[in-house]
Amino acid sequence: MYYIIIMATSVRLPKDIEDKLDSISHVEQVSKAQIIKKSLTEYFEKHYSEKSSYDLGEKYFGKHGTGQPDLAKNRKKYLEKVMYDKKSGR
Repeated sequence: MYYIIIMATSVRLPKDIEDKLDSISHVEQVSKAQIIKKSLTEYFEKHYSEKSSYDLGEKYFGKHGTGQPDLAKNRKKYLEKVMYDKKSGR
């Protein structure tokens, strides 16, 4: 069994926006609620799309690279070198 929860929300709009909403509602013959729902849905899709963590951080990946393209593959080799240099006082 599924339940649909409907939440009522009230919004105070400036007179000019309310007038435009009334006009559009009348011309398109749809309810003001339908226009508001559609507008909010489009806003959410534009500003808050469900992006993965990778998508959100992609522009930062490699921004401060080490210059070693095989670092992930050969990390142990590089770590051993750093530790050896540290012990040697280099």
